[in-house]
Order: sequence, then structure tokens, then C-alpha cells
Amino acid sequence: MSKSAKAWQLASDITQPIPPEVVPLVTWFEKQVDARDRFRWALRDSLDELLDGQRTGRWCYQHLTKTEKTYLGTAVEVNLTKEFEIENGTDLDWRIANVDVDCKFSKDLGGWEIPMEMYVCADHGERSGIADHPALLVWFNDDASEWAAGIVTISDERLRWKPAKGPQVRARAYNRDNKRKIDPDHAGGIHWLWGGLQTDLPRNHIRNLPDDARSRIFAFPKSGQKRVDQLFREVQGRIVGRQTVLTVAQQDDAPKRARDARLRLRDEGVIVLGHQKEHSMIASALGLTAPIKGEWIAVRVKRARTHLPDAFEADGAWWTLAKDSDPPEPAPDLSQDATSGKS
Repeated sequence: MSKSAKAWQLASDITQPIPPEVVPLVTWFEKQVDARDRFRWALRDSLDELLDGQRTGRWCYQHLTKTEKTYLGTAVEVNLTKEFEIENGTDLDWRIANVDVDCKFSKDLGGWEIPMEMYVCADHGERSGIADHPALLVWFNDDASEWAAGIVTISDERLRWKPAKGPQVRARAYNRDNKRKIDPDHAGGIHWLWGGLQTDLPRNHIRNLPDDARSRIFAFPKSGQKRVDQLFREVQGRIVGRQTVLTVAQQDDAPKRARDARLRLRDEGVIVLGHQKEHSMIASALGLTAPIKGEWIAVRVKRARTHLPDAFEADGAWWTLAKDSDPPEPAPDLSQDATSGKS
């Protein structure tokens, strides 16, 4: 767990009861089918939509403009609303389990900005909320593939105050928009869904590549096909998603570039497996994760002298994973039938 996560007590103690006022919201999320997986993909899609890699070639948060970074929170809210079919609230953005709730996103832990209408305060007058409302706090870090979602009831005391100096009375710590952040001393009041810190934000392959590997991929400014070919040379044994291929190719027919790479890399011994049934069988035989539609996985193979357990048959021979020390040899033609070596 990172230092910032520890500072924000980014974990749920399962031995502690859930605060009664947020039980309906926690229960609602827990009952949604595949909620955790859908949630993390909604976060991934929110960033990818703004990056728009197919048109721009951008591949990390740092590439966004200041305006786009500001809009990311809105994109997260919009995508979660669509994914979970959340109804509009009466006083706030959402209504879940008959409770009005706001979605608050921040790229920084603790950076959630809370407006006056979310909590009761006699000093706010007409701008005060009619109740202390709950908030869904959302955060992710694409660089570290980390994310978290927590629920907390907002109150005046849980938000930041300026420290009192001498005889001065303490004052609320508003920003220029009259919003306040949650006081870290009250972080323990947040119930973090799914146990707290999550470390499986869908991987940003381009962001996580070594700088030299990424430079080799983008060394062909005028050829999307050559960039995709290089992508499958650099990223092997791991699933590569459609968005990654779109960003690298920067073309409308980017998936076709992945299929063409299968032919172009054969002489180097590299096979590029897709979602076809026979490809799934090959992936299983080699001990790899089988791609689904819109995914690929590349590996370098070599002929096997005998029928090995982790091998597949194609072109009248058996094939298995090549080691770095193995010299390259042409890979089989996977347009022909291939069968798994596993029984």
C-alpha cells in the first residue's frame, strides 16, 4: 500500500460495522452483478475516452489538457451512471436505494471537493444542504494501476477547518469555489468498497512499458502497421486490448493491423492470437490467458522435438514457447487448423 493510501486509511476493517446511514448504498453496490469489475472498467473507459488515442496518439493522463483533466470527474460520473443505470437524484446527482448521493472524483487521494449543499450548516443560510448527504468518493492512479471507491456521509465536522490562531475562532477551510475537502482525521469514517485499495485498474500497456520500448513502438510516425508490429514484439505473453492497438495504430481499421501483424511477424517466430476458437485452444495449451473479442496476445514459439504437454500442433509439427536464448524460426501458419497438445 502506498504512503498516501496509508495516510487515508484506505482499507475497510471487516470487523467493524458499516455506518448505519450508508448500509443501503453499500448493500446496493454489493448486490450488483460483477459490480467491482464493471466499476474498474468504467474508470478505465473514462480516461481512455478523454485521451482519444485513436485520433490523438495520447496514452497517459499527463497528456490531457487542463480542461480535460477537470472534465475527467464528469466522465467518471457519466460512465458509472450508464454502467449501473443510476437514476437522477432529487437534490443531488444520483438516487441509489432511495437515497440521494453525489459522486465525487479526484485524481489525488483526499482531493475530493465538497459543495455546501451536501451538508447541514446553519452559517450557510440558503446554501446549506437540507441534510448531511452521502458521497461516493472515487479515485484512481493510472500510473500505478490503483483505484478505490468509498462511501461517507458528509458533515460539517468531517470537513476541513483552518486552525485557530490565538484568540481567533476557527474557520471553515473553503477554496475559491466555496468547497471544502474531507479532514484526514476523519478518514476513518469512510467505508471503502471491496476492502479498500484496489491494484487492478485495467492495465495501460503503453504507459507501463519501459521508455526505450515505447520509443521503439512510436519510431514509425508514418506507419500505423509498423507501430503495431513493434507493439507485439515488445508486449508478449500479456493480453493487449483494442484501445491499446487503436492508440498505437491511430487508424480506423486498427484491429486489421493486429491481424496483419500475425502474417508480418511469422518469420520472426511470433504468433499473434485472437479470440477465434482455435486460438483460444492454442493459448490454453501454452498456458496463456485466452483473448476475448477485441483482445490479442503475442508470443514467440519454436518447434518441439516431441509432443510436450505445453504445446500445440500446426503445419504438421508441434510448437511450444521459445526461450530468449532460442534462435528465431518461422512460426506456423495459424490460418490452418491447429490443435491443443493438452488432453
